[in-house]
Amino acid sequence: LPTNPSMLAGLRRSLFQTLSRRVFYGWVILPVTAIVMFGSGPGQSHLIGLFFDPLSRELGLTRTSLAAAYGVATLMAAFLLPKLGSFIDKVGPVRMLWILTLALGSACVLFSFASNWIYVAIGFGLLRFLGQGSLMLNCNNMVSQWFVRKRGFALGVMSLGFPISMAIHPPLCQWLIETIGWRETWIWLGISTWIILLPPILLFAYNKPEQVGLAPDGVIATDDSLSSTTITGMTRTAALRTPAFYIITGSLFTLSMLVTALHVENKGILMEHGLSAQNAASMFTVTGITAAITMPIVGRMLDHFRTEWMLSGGLIIMVASLFSVTLITGMSGAIIYALIFGINNAVTMTFVAFMWPRYFGRKHLGSIQGFGQMIVIVGASLGPLPLAIALDSTGSYDITLRSLTILPILLAFVALFLRPPKQLSQLTASTAE
Repeated sequence: LPTNPSMLAGLRRSLFQTLSRRVFYGWVILPVTAIVMFGSGPGQSHLIGLFFDPLSRELGLTRTSLAAAYGVATLMAAFLLPKLGSFIDKVGPVRMLWILTLALGSACVLFSFASNWIYVAIGFGLLRFLGQGSLMLNCNNMVSQWFVRKRGFALGVMSLGFPISMAIHPPLCQWLIETIGWRETWIWLGISTWIILLPPILLFAYNKPEQVGLAPDGVIATDDSLSSTTITGMTRTAALRTPAFYIITGSLFTLSMLVTALHVENKGILMEHGLSAQNAASMFTVTGITAAITMPIVGRMLDHFRTEWMLSGGLIIMVASLFSVTLITGMSGAIIYALIFGINNAVTMTFVAFMWPRYFGRKHLGSIQGFGQMIVIVGASLGPLPLAIALDSTGSYDITLRSLTILPILLAFVALFLRPPKQLSQLTASTAE
């Protein structure tokens, strides 16, 4: 990459002009954000959970203490997201993305020096805030700005980076842990984060279509069309007064909590049911491929079917994941569970990105997404703890997993009452006039 800012700006303009003559530039934004989603892997539960066993052996930490470190750190990181969301509204996601990428790579390298519980907790907090929280929040914001009518499908395509990470990172990192050790693995994760993410962000990313004379979904923004492309949306204060906000956050909190629990304890659960460590890690590949195939389908369905039905159905799929994992008796059962869990991941990832702009508009999207993402990550911080406590106290996960199905069953019923806020409809109507 050119290091001179003017050279970089010139190259960006040249690439934009060349590509935008051939295709709506939003379709270029999608692979960029998908790459970033893939690169967020070091901050995701499906990768961090692999390190619990080596951390426990080398540092003498129990499973419960590691889950507590993970939970406390993730919880603290979550409370920074509303401020980050407001900052995105002011400066745009592109500037944040390359700064966050540099920070995430550095956090990976620094985690390789972990020596005690406090260091581990701080490391978990940085990884979760930068990867699972911040990078995903910025990607969701950018794609939601570039697409409206095709938003569900676009977010499904963007989210493909997550299952690809799920398919590649766990088996690769498990092999690296066994080959070069967990500390050196974190160093390579940090270096690869910089190499993979910085070039597409610096060369191809733009905050929103209006920045480059376009409008969402490929409309050319002319003087006559500007009034019809005015960005509308509720403020965060107004959103917090609507029933829709609490139904959405309650549902996403539940999905995030339980999906994270299954990610973090995936290897332990599958090993309890007879799989080897490498085979347990390889089930993430099955899950990732399934999610990658399913995500665009889920996105397309969100564009065409009632959102409350989709949300309720997604919570039922969560129930199926929790119950099916307790029935595994061998590789065939593990594969069936991995397929169901893949659909579960596709639903969760697409919903987390889709719901905020769908119900609250684009104008203050960063602020609303940041607050909502905070609640979602609070759920993620709590998820692994019940399973870790169950393993340390009873030696088994199964009873706890089946008990946890109660929560998504209740939320699946509540989700059927989700309705768009009247204020958003009024804002949209007044703009159209």
